[in-house]
Amino acid sequence: MFKKIHLLIGFFIALYFLPFVEHKVVFFPIVLIASLIPDLDSIVIPKKDYKTLKFLNSQSYREFMHSYTFCILLSTLLAFFYPILALPFFLGYSFHLFYDSLTVDGINPFWPLKVKTKGLIIPGKNSEKAIMIILIILILFFILRYLF
Repeated sequence: MFKKIHLLIGFFIALYFLPFVEHKVVFFPIVLIASLIPDLDSIVIPKKDYKTLKFLNSQSYREFMHSYTFCILLSTLLAFFYPILALPFFLGYSFHLFYDSLTVDGINPFWPLKVKTKGLIIPGKNSEKAIMIILIILILFFILRYLF
């Protein structure tokens, strides 16, 4: 998946919700980090190293990481142990999943159920580039709004 789009989505979501949160310094980076966590395997471990960690390349691992089941589980654990992190984590992670559900690859939102959601967006193609441009414009709008 195109990592830039997930970072832009996280940035946009963080800016959108920023006026409504109390701990802005914690909120912003947690949303950004959480927006990348579902694709952690492809960020941390290059494709050539998948031979050593085969489970990271498995379809079941991807389905688990790209599910609201896992998102809600982690958010609930954070709510108990680090409540300040729960909302930004949930927002970043869930909007990553929402976007992935709009792609042609889709996701299994409620793993282990086999129900799959798919959309029409092809990663790396013109539709995704258009979304990136729209997100950049919206991000600039929010930044200017907060500054003036």
